[in-house]
Amino acid sequence: MAAAPAEPDPPTAHRPGGRAPVGVVVDGYSVGKYLPAAFRRLGADVVHLQSTPEFLDCVPPPDLRPYLANIVQDPSDPARTVRELAAFGPCGVLPGQETGVPPADRTAELLGLPGNPSLTSAVRRDKYRMIEALRAAGIPCADQLKSDDAGEVLDWARRNGYPVVVKPLSSASTDKVSVCRGPGEVRAAVAEILGSRDIFGRRNTEVLVQSFLDGTEYIVDAVRGPAGSRRVCGVWRYEKTLAGTRPVYDRDVLLDPGAPEVEPLVGYLDTVLDALDIRFGAAHAEIMLTAAGPVLVEVGARLDGLMDPGHHDSCLDGNQADLLALACVRPDEFTRRHPGDTLYRKHREGMVVHVQTTRQGVVEAVDEDALAAITALDTVHLAVPRLAPGDRMRPTTDLLSSPLRVFLTGDSPEQLLADHRRIRRMADAVFRLAPH
Repeated sequence: MAAAPAEPDPPTAHRPGGRAPVGVVVDGYSVGKYLPAAFRRLGADVVHLQSTPEFLDCVPPPDLRPYLANIVQDPSDPARTVRELAAFGPCGVLPGQETGVPPADRTAELLGLPGNPSLTSAVRRDKYRMIEALRAAGIPCADQLKSDDAGEVLDWARRNGYPVVVKPLSSASTDKVSVCRGPGEVRAAVAEILGSRDIFGRRNTEVLVQSFLDGTEYIVDAVRGPAGSRRVCGVWRYEKTLAGTRPVYDRDVLLDPGAPEVEPLVGYLDTVLDALDIRFGAAHAEIMLTAAGPVLVEVGARLDGLMDPGHHDSCLDGNQADLLALACVRPDEFTRRHPGDTLYRKHREGMVVHVQTTRQGVVEAVDEDALAAITALDTVHLAVPRLAPGDRMRPTTDLLSSPLRVFLTGDSPEQLLADHRRIRRMADAVFRLAPH
């Protein structure tokens, strides 16, 4: 029988003088929205650091209501930004999404707080440098080339053999990722990327081409505390198909911590964390388990973008956002509860369904009755429409174009698979498209 988890410190713990601890969230878009509530559950406040003069227009803006203040970073005078933040006496600086990784590294460093060295920030953002850092450390990784020349990419692919993977250097959510099986597909993938912008608004001036990793892909989520201890929060298996050249994700399935794949994946992750200088904070790694062993696809030094804290709490013994906040606000408690390198416990089966569509057009309305019918299924924890009236629906080619995400938990894999099939049949009714 597993031992009961350690009792947490009182939730009202404050600093001397009655002042609550304060966390800093950099670019609290996307999954960063879960951090303010995680800090508040520990009796802490949060300040938002905006790394750009204006909010990014390529993703929904962060909700600033939970924050004490929004400080806009001054790139010409970083010392001024640090002085503004220092007035709050922060206990940690965390990225809310990929764009927040380098500024969080630098800001934590200037404030003397736990973090990752700014000197190596690029290896945690640039996918080419990431893989080269693994190669330099002798860690199994893909062969690769980055280039702004389609001819050079084609020559590399011919020498290394098809299939190859072509993708942007610093994007996310499978944005413009193509599995190419011949020269024509490579030319099309390179032409699509060069000159376009990634999902964070950065212009793609080069492309990355890598050897194709044949195997099953997994997600491994972890948090490293300030004393170096590492907690793996969950291991999930991606199940996906190819639609033309595009990998289309169908569902993520939570593994039992005793599953045979978990040990080699976690052992490999630890070598990756060290090689990429991820010394503190969250990590979200996508790892391919090939016949020769684990090989990294990519890793983000931030929260898992597909995480819903309530869903993870329903099937696991905690969620990554709460663990990350604990590492900042109560580092001693984090170390006491998770001494050394520890692994999650699974309470129930878990699955995330990425609904696919072949439809296209402008969304006229979200049918609340159809959505409620999905939510009423026995295993559904949460169903999240990813389009609103006025948005354009397009056929699913990546995670960004999945119109509906559904989080499931239950007592058996069969339960989840049965509702997965039902959701696929019911999903088209959720969105009414405007007449052509």
